[in-house]
This record gives sequence, structure tokens and C-alpha cells, in this order.
Amino acid sequence: MSNPLADLPVDRFLDRELSWLAFNQRVLELAEDANLPVLERAKFLAIFASNLDEFFMVRVAGLKRRIATGIAVRSASGKSPKDVLESIWSRAHALQREHAQVFQGEVLPEMRSAGIELLRYEQLTVEEREALDKFFHAQVFPVLTPLAVDPSHPFPYISGLSLNLAVVVRNPVTGNELFARVKVPPLLPRFVALGSQRFVPLEDVMAAHLNELFPGMQILQHHSFRVTRNEDVEVEEDDAENLLLALERELMRRRFGPPVRLEVEASIDPYVLELLMSELDVTDSEVFRVPGPLDLTGLWSFVGLDRPDLKQANFVGRTSRQLAEVESSSQPDIFTVVREHDVLLHHPYDSFSTSVQLFLEQAANDPHVLAIKQTLYRTSGDSPIVDALITAAENGKQVLAIVEIKARFDEQNNIDWSRKLEEAGVHVVYGLVGLKTHVKASMVVRNDGDQLRRYTHLGTGNYHPKTARLYEDIGLITCSAEVGEDISNLFNVLSGYSMNTEYARLLVAPHSVRTGLIERIEGEIANSAAGLPSGIRFKCNALVDEVVIDSLYRASQAGVPVEVFVRGICALRPGVPGLSENIRVISILGRFLEHSRAFCFENNGAREVWIGSADMMHRNLDRRVETLVRLAEPVHVAWVNELFDMAMSPEYSTWSLDAEGIWTRHLYREDGTLLADYQETLIARTKHGAA
Repeated sequence: MSNPLADLPVDRFLDRELSWLAFNQRVLELAEDANLPVLERAKFLAIFASNLDEFFMVRVAGLKRRIATGIAVRSASGKSPKDVLESIWSRAHALQREHAQVFQGEVLPEMRSAGIELLRYEQLTVEEREALDKFFHAQVFPVLTPLAVDPSHPFPYISGLSLNLAVVVRNPVTGNELFARVKVPPLLPRFVALGSQRFVPLEDVMAAHLNELFPGMQILQHHSFRVTRNEDVEVEEDDAENLLLALERELMRRRFGPPVRLEVEASIDPYVLELLMSELDVTDSEVFRVPGPLDLTGLWSFVGLDRPDLKQANFVGRTSRQLAEVESSSQPDIFTVVREHDVLLHHPYDSFSTSVQLFLEQAANDPHVLAIKQTLYRTSGDSPIVDALITAAENGKQVLAIVEIKARFDEQNNIDWSRKLEEAGVHVVYGLVGLKTHVKASMVVRNDGDQLRRYTHLGTGNYHPKTARLYEDIGLITCSAEVGEDISNLFNVLSGYSMNTEYARLLVAPHSVRTGLIERIEGEIANSAAGLPSGIRFKCNALVDEVVIDSLYRASQAGVPVEVFVRGICALRPGVPGLSENIRVISILGRFLEHSRAFCFENNGAREVWIGSADMMHRNLDRRVETLVRLAEPVHVAWVNELFDMAMSPEYSTWSLDAEGIWTRHLYREDGTLLADYQETLIARTKHGAA
């Protein structure tokens, strides 16, 4: 038998780490967009900074750990681990310099012109300094702990992402120069408000009062610095009697991960920098010299200012038309509507609170509802979803919550509210050993009089009311008997000893998402070979899995048109002659985070559409429980394809990917006018009541 990969070039994959940095560059390009209001630009600067923090904490830290332990192997792109790391350093340094330049040279001056000023201490008036003196003594000084470094005081532990002052003082008696570190308190405002929308960095206030922290000493110099550490979580579930306790222990250990990046102000003294590098054990490549102030994640405080004139117009989603068509009193009766037809939701354009949240709240209070089963990956601590489950349990219903406490950076939050659920009588299960439960599913069992029905919600996004206003996601509410049976079987797998892997309308990872999609890709290849209509459309956050990509390459070689709408990482090279000339890859970033996953197949005119939780990554397809559900109603199939039609249209602003991994933004038409904004168009349609 011939090898189907034999004719595919070895360099057919883009590097995933560099592709991630290219994604963050697209975020930065939004901050550079002068067509956006200035506080929107500041928001994208903050997002860029936060994204880069996580990239270093997880991806760079993981790569360094694998290199250090000798288990790193060449990436699918063919690069050696050290080559990847060197490329990361080079690209990340350039991006962080560009980030600082956009802030200092564009956003800061535009904010100043609009009456919002971020000042350094020396720029303040006498009155402002006097006010800050009182603020320092009342709220800052009591919580500061200067830590000396000398033979009797070893170099202190510097926590990850903390902002610090490195201080050099001189003992006037001995003449000795000494080093100390002062941590900027993370619970105080990052930028201190002076009134009239004037602000100053907290570290500047501290630096102006160092003589009070080191009385009798001469303050020679001070410099701010920030350390990023390895904060990825590793829990060996097989060895843990209690996954909850194991994770709590790991969260404590995570605080002490090795440094992977040192950020310093460009003006730092070489002696101080050398000391920091030596004590923190970082290389020159890991040192990022940028203009102050450091840590621009703090720009979120400006985004929150009451300045609607400097932001995009606020948007609040409307009740889905499919739900609003049948109303009882002031709100839709979800069960009545869903018995008539499936409901396909598109958040945030369709309100989460009047659809998914209402579905669970009505179920919790409905005397005909017998049981609720729910997966929870990320949600807020004050979530109405959690409250609804607690209410349901208190009302005597059987309630099961499958909680994924290993959701990265939400672990402690998930531990807290999972205990709250248990205390209320909810059956809480922490998923399967060795697999993260990433599926987004709810099931309500209701006695409708004539029969017991299972009402299910399957979505692409988390049950998180706050992010549901910011993330673009798709969800399906249905009382299909097939889907109900599938979801019952899936919950039995998650909570019990069921080994079921067969489903009617679901594809479930790690057993059948990859194979199911590839089977349908092969079907499109066969249709193309037979001269029948063919086509493939993927929308996902990331496209990395090599087996899936190779299948798409084979489809392209067979003449199947392939369209990929990806938000973040893409390891596929489009437009390579003989390999992928029939593949087009675009990305859209904007006020909402494109988070939904949808997979469309032309299927000889009988179009097939799947939506769900799975991205095309190894971890999703092999190490997580994920689901895709097939849409059954033709109107829903047509609607998802219409979203693709819009995204792929040359009338809308997008980024396009070329064979070398370069993303190019298409913002203007040839006549110089702005292309239409995909998300703003959907907002306008929602406001005008269009489908």
C-alpha cells in the first residue's frame, strides 16, 4: 500500500510557537489602528501584554523545561527546540519594542489630547505631590516590606508577574553600597488617580518616598523590574488520591517556578541589571529592556474610565429571535419553544442571559424538571449558572456537575465554587483521570406529561455570563431524542464506568472527533474525484493537528476548495503550489473574541455542519473530552454557511495567511475606503432585527 504522505513535503507545517506570536502581532495591529477610539487601542495594548505574559508562563517555560530535561524533540515545522527558542526571543523582543512604541508614540499622546494623562512623578504639580504624600502614608507605606540583600539576607524570592523596585542605597557611615528590593503591592491601584483623569504609576509614588523606607541611608538609584516565571500546572492524577488536594498543592508549587523573562526599564543601571540577571539566573536573551512604565496590563484601568466618547458604542445582545417569537409574559418559555424547533444561538449577538442562563434558571424552578446535568469548565464565582444549579438541588432535583478544576489559570476559582456546589447537595464529579473535560453541555430531564424529554444545550463556549458578552460563540438547544440519548451516554461516561464510544449525532474526543472529521474530508475528496460538488470550511481558534492538516492538504490536491477561518494559531501553509493552492486561510479579530468552532462539508449539495468545543490541536483531540454536534435543521446549516460567506467575502476586513506564515491585514479597498467590519455588521443586523 502506498504511503499517502509520501508526496507531501517535509516542511509543510508552520511553527506553532511563531504562529502564536503572529497572532499576538495581529492583536497589536488593532492597537495600531488609528481608526479605532483611543481607549479601544489601549484595550488591545493591555490584551497584547496579558497574552504575552501567558505565552512566556506556559509555552516558553514548557519549551525551556523540555530542553533542560533532554526530552525536547524537533517540532513538526522541522525546527530544533533551540532554533525555536532563538526565533521566539528574536520575535518577542521586536514585538515588545513595537508594543512600547505604539503606547509611547501613539496611544499615550492621543489619550493626553483627550484629557487623560499618565504622568511620571516629576511631571506632577506641588499640590498633587502633597496629595500623594498623604496617600502614601495612609495606604501604601503600611503594606511595604523592603528586603535587604547582604551576607545575612539572601536575595529574596521574586513572585511571578510582580512589579518591583530595585534600590541601591549607601551607608553614609561605612560608605558601603547596598541593594534592596521593594515589591509594588498588587492589591493597590496600578495607576494612582490624581483627579481630572490624571494618573501616576504606583511605583513612582513609592520611589519618591524611598527615604522613608530606608531612613538614614542615601538613595543612590532605583529601577523597576518584573519577572515572568514558569506557571504551567502539571498534576499527575494517577498518583493522587484526591485530585482536588493534588491541584491545590501544585498551585502552591507553581508560585516558585523558574524565571523565563526579566523585564526592566531601558534606563536601568548596568550593575543593577547584572545583579538581577545573576540572582534570577536569566540570560541576556531573556532580558527585555523597554521604556517605562512596565506592565501595561494595567491599561485596563483606563479602559474602564467613564469616557464613552473614546470607546466603541456599547452593545448589549438581544433575546434570540427564535426564542422571542414565542413568549409567555415578559420572557420566553424555553421548553415550549424548543419542543417546536431547535434553537441555534449566536453569542454575544444573542443574549446569553435570556437564552442559556434562562434555560437553566427555568429548569431549576420548574416543578416538572427532575434532573439537571451540567459540565463546567470556566465560570465566574458569582455565576448565575452556579446559583441555578444550587437552587435546583435545594428544590429537590437531582443535579450533577462535571467540574474541570484544571482549567488553566482558573484552577483556584473552580476549586472554590465546586466546594460551594457540594455543600448545596450537588453531585460534583471532577471528570476523567488523564483527560480534561472541555465539552460544553447541559441536559435537563423534564416530565412533559406525555413523556419524559431530555432538553440539551451544546455549545462552543464556557458557561460564563461575563465572557459570553465578549466571546463569539454558537450554541444549540434541542430536545432531539437522538441528541438526548447521546448526551445521557456522554454524562454516564464522565460520571461513571461507562465505556460508550458510539453516538448518533455527536463526535466525541478523544475517540471520534479527529477520525470523524477526516472521514468527512475523505468524503469531499471522493466527491471531487467523481465530479460532484465538494467543499470544506473550518472555523476554529487553532489549527495545529498534523493529521487533520495533512487531510486538508490531500483535499486541496484533489481539487476540493478549503476555507479556514482561524482566530489564533495556524500551522497549515496555504497557497503552496501542488500542495495547498486550493486552501485559503483568514483571521478576524475585533471587539469580540472569535471563539466558536464550526466545521462545514458540501457533501454533494446535502450540506453538513458540526459545531462544538474542539479545536484542531493535539490536546483537544487526544487529551480532552470534546464534542461536536451535527446541526439537523436546514435553516441552521444555511445560517452557519452564511457566516462563512461573510467572513470570506472581499468586502470585509480580514487578515490573510500566505505560504511563508506571513499574515497581511486587508483594511482598505482599492479606492482607500474602509472595508466593512464583520462584527460591526453582525451588531447592526442584531439591532435592526435581521436574522
